[in-house]
Amino acid sequence: MTKIAKYLKPFIGLIIGAIVLLFVQAMCDLSLPDYMSNIVNIGIQQGGIENAVPEAIRTSEMNKLEIFMSSEDKSEILSNYTLVNKSSTDYDNYVKKYPTLAKEDIYVLNKVSQSEIDKMNPILGKAMLTVLGIDKMKADAKGGEINFNGTKLPANTDLFALISRFPESQKSKMSDNMDKKFTALGDKMIVQAAANGLKEEYKALGMNTDKIQSNYIIKTGAYMLLLSLVSAAAVIIVGFLASRTAAGLSKNLRKAVFTKVESFSNTEFDKFSTASLITRTTNDITQIQTLVVMGIRMLIYAPIIGVGGIIKALNKSESMSWIIALAVVVLLGLIISVFSIALPKFKAIQKLVDRLNLVTRENLSGMMVIRAFNTQKFEENRFDKANMDLTYTNLFVNRVMVVMFPAMMLIMNGVTLLIVWVGAHQIADSSMQVGDMMAFMQYAMQILFAFLMMSFIFIMIPRASVSGQRITEVLVTEPSILDPKQPVSFDKAEGTVEFNNVTFRYPGAEEDVLKNISFKAMPGQTTAFIGSTGSGKTTLINLIPRFYDVTGGEILIDGVDVREVTQHELRDRIGYVPQKGSLFRGTIQSNLKYADENAPEDTIKKAAEISQAMEFISEKPEGFESEISQGGANVSGGQKQRLSIARALVKKPNIYIFDDSFSALDFKTDAMLRQALKAETGSSTVLIVGQRISTIRNAEQILVLDEGRVVGMGTHNELMKTCETYQEIAYSQLSKEELA
Repeated sequence: MTKIAKYLKPFIGLIIGAIVLLFVQAMCDLSLPDYMSNIVNIGIQQGGIENAVPEAIRTSEMNKLEIFMSSEDKSEILSNYTLVNKSSTDYDNYVKKYPTLAKEDIYVLNKVSQSEIDKMNPILGKAMLTVLGIDKMKADAKGGEINFNGTKLPANTDLFALISRFPESQKSKMSDNMDKKFTALGDKMIVQAAANGLKEEYKALGMNTDKIQSNYIIKTGAYMLLLSLVSAAAVIIVGFLASRTAAGLSKNLRKAVFTKVESFSNTEFDKFSTASLITRTTNDITQIQTLVVMGIRMLIYAPIIGVGGIIKALNKSESMSWIIALAVVVLLGLIISVFSIALPKFKAIQKLVDRLNLVTRENLSGMMVIRAFNTQKFEENRFDKANMDLTYTNLFVNRVMVVMFPAMMLIMNGVTLLIVWVGAHQIADSSMQVGDMMAFMQYAMQILFAFLMMSFIFIMIPRASVSGQRITEVLVTEPSILDPKQPVSFDKAEGTVEFNNVTFRYPGAEEDVLKNISFKAMPGQTTAFIGSTGSGKTTLINLIPRFYDVTGGEILIDGVDVREVTQHELRDRIGYVPQKGSLFRGTIQSNLKYADENAPEDTIKKAAEISQAMEFISEKPEGFESEISQGGANVSGGQKQRLSIARALVKKPNIYIFDDSFSALDFKTDAMLRQALKAETGSSTVLIVGQRISTIRNAEQILVLDEGRVVGMGTHNELMKTCETYQEIAYSQLSKEELA
């Protein structure tokens, strides 16, 4: 996978942009529970009153609060308020906002910073709670008497006036007792408890408390809506960037794999099957693409939301952090258990896909043979086995993975119940607010979902890792046939081909296929190769264009070793017609122009005439524009061979190689083609591999191969006299009279 990572380099900008947007999305998502908590705590429970610092307060109430403040606190508070009365300059504006000002002077809060408000909150909150407690004591008085610190006082006793006359030591002791009680509540609970007193004070001032509440809820809700829109926009853009990155990566990987495969020699194709290379180029790269898409969207986002959720949850309640820790441990145990069971199967899936592709490819390409031998049932069983092996493996993996979803829901629902149960007790003890409990619950869900998202990625990583290894195997495979570091060029353009003691052995084979082959093929002459099946004819001519490299000896073209020139320059001199004609999807003309895309029409027509292809091309309504299906499936074997020969003729090379390219032609067409070919290729070197004596008997030089050795060399007449192997082949095909 690390070797594939370098292909992400062109998309670094997109990935960085996606990461930035994921941070934005995470911050928005992490802020929403906070705002929801504020709506519940402040908007609903506290009536929209955010803190214990009143924006305005009657002088009579301020005097009560001052009783329970130290001289330093009193000085701090009064310095942040302005006394407003009828003589104040802005009296008319203030009286509209606070109608009670017409009856009583009020204190109005100056413009102060949030830090100053946070400093005043506990001072005013504790004093206000004390005042509220004394007011409640008077309201709850029974029998017309007030029970104050164990002393019964008349109902009309002014407790605040009484307390104000206490000695400083007694008042200080009283304040310390109150501090101990209120400190246990915490600042948030003090503000929430004091909010009710503030609400009553605002009503006494003539303010509309319902409007304060509705304004706060609407404002907070608007922030939540804005954050949701920003988060949604980030999700959309991240999805676009992730898709673009993944699609670009897969495009580059497919190009790299295809380019690498194009450079492979036959040795590498023997190592990788065609079905496997197709799977690696399609299915395996798709696995990488899917991982990159999900990785960018989840693998980066999940840790941000997980860590952020833990920090936010701890800020809401440290006492319930053990619930999250417990849930994470259980979840990790579940994920590890599932992975340990499923991981080995992931590695087997891609190999099973290879096998299924191989069987499918063989069945589709060999359908006529299957029908001819009535082996449909056997092939169905073979396909069914490959299909079922893959199906059962996928089912096993999916059955294991499907356990995660109900288990995750069980864990999340269990965590929810546990938070509600523990949180309810803390709310009853006045150590937690309802909104904080709800926010803690949402953060817990975000943390668990973060682990769930990472588990999705971890599910994909093993399979993508296997795919990555398979792609890397192709990319790191160095072709066995390479261009020389300092190539030379052909000085002449004659086409002389010379084999000097050439020996060849296939990679991994125990013995040589070709042994000490030496001959010279001259321009203007035809050199033919004949021999029994497996004698090495095709292997020999495949060494000329360097489909394989010789094991020993050398092959010279115009006196230059083929290994000393570039493959492009070498093959540019060769017109090659393989044993199995291969046509490409398109038209007849596009297939013939494959040899030279700039070839004029008369050259194409002449090549078709020489190869005897005009016979069937002229019968088609579209002529040269007639469609050719994939692999030339809509033309016969003989037509395919003739078009392959015409394609080589269009190239006009110095050397022609015909690897048993006349086998599908009838004798008449074969003779006509060879006659026309002789006239066209008079100055070129022609190399023909043949099975029929009639095809090669007129060659100027015939090499007879047997078990990789040259057992005869000469003309037809010479070999009929001197080579027993050639005689056996000749008499097996023609009578003595025909050979005479």
